[in-house]
Amino acid sequence: MANRYKNTKQLKTTEGRRYLLNSVYPDIPFSEDDYYVISTGGDRYDTLAQQFYGDSSLWWVIAAANTSKRDSIIPKPGAQLRIPADGPSVVALFEDLNRKR
Repeated sequence: MANRYKNTKQLKTTEGRRYLLNSVYPDIPFSEDDYYVISTGGDRYDTLAQQFYGDSSLWWVIAAANTSKRDSIIPKPGAQLRIPADGPSVVALFEDLNRKR
């Protein structure tokens, strides 16, 4: 299971409390190899990530590639979803973007 926060900078308040800097998500480029599915009532981003990437922790890749609400892992039934074909390259973009902050 990938830890997407491993490259997120940790900061301290003047009182000494630690917190993580907000992560920045990359724009996910389109590819002719992307998958497109119509969501059903039982779909969730984590189960789709498990199905397409073999890793449910990559649910955020699918959520970020679509214009769905970010506060839920359940897409609206009947919505067309883009599943980026190369999830690991999206993770690399995310890590690189946050490492450089």
